[in-house]
Amino acid sequence: MDFTIDPAHEELVARVRDFVDTRLVPLEPTLLEQGLKPLLTQVGELRDEVRRLGMWGPNYPKEYGGLGLDLVAHGLVSEALGRSPLGHYVFGCNAPDAGNAELLHMSGSDAQKEQWLRPLVQGSIRSCFGMTEAANSGANPLMLTTRAVLDGDCWVINGDKWFTTGADGAKLCIVMAVTDPDAPAHRRASMLLVPTATPGYAVVRNTPIMGHSGVDLFSHGEIRFKDCRVPADSLLGARGEGFRLAQARLGPGRVHHCMRWLGICQRALELMLRRAASREISPDGRRLGDSDIVRAWIAESAAEIKAARLMVLQTAWRIEHAGPRAARDDVSLIKFFVAGVLQRVLDRALQVHGGLGMTDYTVLAWYYREERAARIYDGPDEVHKLSVARRMLKESGH
Repeated sequence: MDFTIDPAHEELVARVRDFVDTRLVPLEPTLLEQGLKPLLTQVGELRDEVRRLGMWGPNYPKEYGGLGLDLVAHGLVSEALGRSPLGHYVFGCNAPDAGNAELLHMSGSDAQKEQWLRPLVQGSIRSCFGMTEAANSGANPLMLTTRAVLDGDCWVINGDKWFTTGADGAKLCIVMAVTDPDAPAHRRASMLLVPTATPGYAVVRNTPIMGHSGVDLFSHGEIRFKDCRVPADSLLGARGEGFRLAQARLGPGRVHHCMRWLGICQRALELMLRRAASREISPDGRRLGDSDIVRAWIAESAAEIKAARLMVLQTAWRIEHAGPRAARDDVSLIKFFVAGVLQRVLDRALQVHGGLGMTDYTVLAWYYREERAARIYDGPDEVHKLSVARRMLKESGH
């Protein structure tokens, strides 16, 4: 098993990281204190610069204007982009657009690709993904109450979704709805493409997250479909394939997430080191880094990041060489393991910063608030643990 990447890709990762550290990190104080709005013009110019530098859309197909990186190379780029909240957006591969583009490329018709995939890859529009419902377990996508009923040459959609990331400002919603309620459980739902300008589609509000409601790119919207009519050819893929498409979308997506989380971990560790080396804690000049407890936190964080990184790269390699199904246990293992590492490393970094860590004067509080959900979305940790253990017991004959 060889994780060596093409020298050109290695050079790309270095360039991406340098761009993030020198061009995006300096914008964070404004982002954290005032939000994205004051930065929109500057961020737009940076996106254009990324295009000119040939670093745009690392995971998108080349024929649509992306770099067409494989999963391992894109994972390494995603790690570098995770160092700043702005990273993935400025490089044109932010969630949920990245996953939606993969769905369209995998299952969209030629017309759907031309209408939606091309502008998504170009970054001229944003999209959202409507699956989670407040009234039903998000851990089980079979439990949906949103319905789409075929009426003549239109689908009529009714229902509510929430935690629809980036719904505020999106031009397209890929919604998962029950189209065949009497079919077997895994064949009940389908995915439909809904332009957000369609009558009957509405963003009710942005859900407040730990005191911050978020706007635009960093929001989680609550969506309502009320007699929302879209043409019959709005189905993405075949009728009844919603569950299969959701699983196909989430597998590689979890690798992207995990590598992004590791980029966050590495940034948090660097901030921890800087704080530990500079913060005096006694009149004789003793620093935080002289504390055995802080030194242990630093070492534990470094070990966990390294172990998690190897796990994720191995999983990406297995997906590329053996397919998603063969790597499904690996995907579950990295999902809950890396999410746990992320939480522990951020918590240690915040603790080392003391009161400063609780403020928005560093990026730590933003990451701590936004990424605690890592242990919940894309399947709660507990679901992944149980799934892996169940298969292990079955394979062992117990």
